[in-house]
Formats: sequence, structure tokens, C-alpha cells
Amino acid sequence: MSIQPLSSSFNTLRWRLFFTLALIYILVYFYRVSLAVVSDDISRDLALTPEQLGTLAGVLFYVYAVAQIPLGPLIDRVGPRLVISGCGFLTTLGGLLFARAEGLATAMAGRVLIGIGTAAVLMATFTIFSRWYTRQEFGRITGLMVAAGNLGNLAGTAPLAFAVGAVGWRSSFLWIAVLQGLATFLVFVKVQDRPDHPLEPDAAEQQKKPGMLEAWGVIARQRSFWLLAAIAFCWYGNYLAVQGLWGGPYLMHLIGLSREGAGQMLMWTSVGFIIGSLVTDLVARKVFHSYSRTLLAGQCCLAGLMTGFLGWLPLIPSWSLTLYFLGIGLTVSSGVMIYPIIRAMVPVSMVGTGLTSLNFFVLMGSAVAQQGMGIIIAHAGGYTTEGFRAAFSVPVAGLLLASLFFSFARNCPAGE
Repeated sequence: MSIQPLSSSFNTLRWRLFFTLALIYILVYFYRVSLAVVSDDISRDLALTPEQLGTLAGVLFYVYAVAQIPLGPLIDRVGPRLVISGCGFLTTLGGLLFARAEGLATAMAGRVLIGIGTAAVLMATFTIFSRWYTRQEFGRITGLMVAAGNLGNLAGTAPLAFAVGAVGWRSSFLWIAVLQGLATFLVFVKVQDRPDHPLEPDAAEQQKKPGMLEAWGVIARQRSFWLLAAIAFCWYGNYLAVQGLWGGPYLMHLIGLSREGAGQMLMWTSVGFIIGSLVTDLVARKVFHSYSRTLLAGQCCLAGLMTGFLGWLPLIPSWSLTLYFLGIGLTVSSGVMIYPIIRAMVPVSMVGTGLTSLNFFVLMGSAVAQQGMGIIIAHAGGYTTEGFRAAFSVPVAGLLLASLFFSFARNCPAGE
């Protein structure tokens, strides 16, 4: 089977596909991080303790993570377009329910639906990309998609804080739910699972669709997968500890920023993540010549910066806070290297299962970090220096340990 030449019309079709999927992924990112700048408003209106707030934030990620288990084989067998469309409908319902919540139970139900609904988007998108882009292109296009998704991250910081100040958090989330419904419809009518002709030849055994247990067995027998899963768990746990929930309260209660000021500061983390996602693949290919070494170097730098939450961050000059949060975003972006690494581990017929298996640990990391930190803060003095130091010490220590273990993983050269 020969590789088809890439015509201008084919590239146009790929870009249309990319932008349609990017729109719905932007909304996924928004829902992940949107509680950070509205935590005080929601806590006041729903009468939530820090522990309950952490549970409300974490439940989305627990559900998201567990949903990865059936969604991987479902993506491989039913097709990613239909899976994204069905899940998008659930996200819309969850967004509407959350916007109308009058108590913790209703808000939790909305977040559960959002968690299930958003669970398939990125991994199904990457499955589509594995068919529309070559292995050499995969690292670049996944980094570009993560960068695009971070526009939702941006929207969940300063713009959301402004919108909440203008129309309230309920109306803000209601409009997001409406936009979610429109994006879901576009995916259903515009997205195509695979091109008419494969871009790359694949061995016959790669074309055969494996059973669910067979696919998981192939993945689970690889030691490097478990080392990659551990660092993915800690990477996203640290990131969402800051950007998804506890960075906002930290900035407001210990640094003294307003809701809008905290949103603007967290926005710089999103900016750094976007910039880093656009160049990380280039760094991997031109500097480290390895996806694995790029991931490891970035995570070590992230761990170093995260120690600021253990005590020294309030001591630095206020003008340097912007650089600090920009630096967190830049180092966090190295985590997108987990996707070309897992892509290289599995045959194309198992890409959906491989991606969702890894993403289970990504989302469990964020869920455990956000809920666990809420429990620690509630039992270690509340929103105080001691409470935040105790809470942040856990994800930081985990990332350092996972990075040490990952240094023994099999190297994945860039561009394979």
C-alpha cells in the first residue's frame, strides 16, 4: 500500500477537521478550570466548605477518568465522531443543570454529566488525528490541539471573572452550555473519522481490531506504560491543583488579590501552556531528540516551580508573579509529550484504547489532587499558609518521585 500524496484540498479538509474539533475541545478545557476564579461565589451561593468545594471540583475528573475504561474500545469500534457527538449531548445537559443548581447535590449531578460528556473528546480527537496525520506529524498536531484547547483555559480565567462580575456565574455557565450544544452539532455533521485512503501502510495485524481485554493486555504488559502513567498522573495533578481550583483561593487569601486579579494571574499560566504547546514538539526534535527526555526535563522544572506554593511564593516581588505563572504554564506544556509517546507504543488499531488508558491516569491525578487538597486544607487550618503548604506538598512530592522513576523508562526518540 503506498502513501497518498497530500494535495491542497486534502490539507484544507484536515484544517477544517482540526478547527471543528478544536472548538469542542476548548469547551472541555473551560469546564476543567472554571471553578478556580468563581470558587468564592459558588461556595457562598451553595454554602460549601473547602472540603465540599474540593469534592465538587474533583468529581468531574473522577467520572472523566473512569469513563476512559469503556470509551477507548468504544472509540476504536464505533468510531470517534459518534462517540464525541453523544458525549457532547451529555455535556450540554450537565452544563444546563450546573447553571441552575441550588445546592451541592444538583451541582454534583451537573458536574458528573459534564465529566462523562467531556471524557471522550481529546482521546477521540487524537484517534482521528492518528488516521489523518502521519506518525511524524502526530506530535506537532497534538501539541497544536492542546494549545487550541488552552483558549478554553484562558476563557476560564480573567474573561470568566469579568463575565461573572457582569452577569453572575449562573448566566455565564448557561451561555457556555448553549455554545456546547452548537459545537456538538458541528462535530456530528462536519467530522469524518478517517480519510478515504490511509496515509501510511500498516501491517495486517495492526489493521485487525483487537478485543477489549486483548488490547488492555498488550498495553499493561509494557513496563514503560506504567512509568508513563505515573508521571502523567502527577503532571496533571499539579497543573489542575493550581489552574483548576486551588490557585485561585491561594492568590486571593495569601497574596491578597481580588477575584479578577487572581483570574488575570492564572491567565498567564494558560498563556505559557499555549506558547509551550506550540514549540514543545520542536524542542523535542531539535534539542533533546527525544519525546521522553523532553517530558522528563519539563516535569523536573515544573516540580521546582511548584515548590513556590510551599512557602516562598508570597515572598517574591509582585511584579514577578506574572513571570512565575507564565513559567508554570511553559513547563506544564512538556506534559503533552505523553501523547506521541503512547502513540509510538501501540499499533494504529489500538490507538483509542492506548490513549484512553493513559488518560485515565491523567484525569485521576487531577481528581485526587483537587479533592485530596481540599481535605488537607480543611483539616490543616483552612485558607492559611500552613493549610496551603500542607496541601501542595503532596502533589509536588509525587511529581518529584514519578520523575525519578520515569528516568528509567524506555526512550522514545522524537519523530518516530
